[in-house]
Amino acid sequence: MTERIRLTTSDGVVLETKIDHADAPTRVTVLCHPHPEWGGTMNSPLMIAITRVLVERGHTVVRFNFRGVGESTGTHAKGEREIEDVTTAVRHARTLGLPLGIGGWSFGAWMALQWVADNRAEIPYVGVAPPPQMLPDELPTSPKRIVLGTRDQVIDGEALQEYAVAKGIDLVLTPGDHFFHGRGDRIGRLVAEGLER
Repeated sequence: MTERIRLTTSDGVVLETKIDHADAPTRVTVLCHPHPEWGGTMNSPLMIAITRVLVERGHTVVRFNFRGVGESTGTHAKGEREIEDVTTAVRHARTLGLPLGIGGWSFGAWMALQWVADNRAEIPYVGVAPPPQMLPDELPTSPKRIVLGTRDQVIDGEALQEYAVAKGIDLVLTPGDHFFHGRGDRIGRLVAEGLER
């Protein structure tokens, strides 16, 4: 079942939000979408595929459109205010009373990991192809996984691999480019397995 709600951030932005409920939920995952200026939304095909796999595995998934995307109010802030959007989604996810995890794809993977770092949040994290030049230096010790396509044409894959190794993050290389067309089920499984560690 998909529930559509609105969440309001501390600075008054209203976020278009979907909650995909598992039939017998064992955990809740906040999932953050790719770059708004490149067409990324919570309804991007890979986001939908990952959500479907997570729900099948017992995750209730909280997705939202970042400020300025879809029916969310506000304007894109190039990552400077979007952390507040993540905070708002996490705050709601916690009201569901389930073990919490967080993940994202590309820009959303950066925002999710930045939120983990800023809040010293000891929760599982999985990022699909985050931009390495943006990622935080100091991280808590909770389980983390990065999924990277072997043919990623958008981000610096070599630098991302170096970051993952330096930070002790579980790195999974898998066939595909940045968008993983036709590989959503596999990426969903990799995300789920990382969150369930």
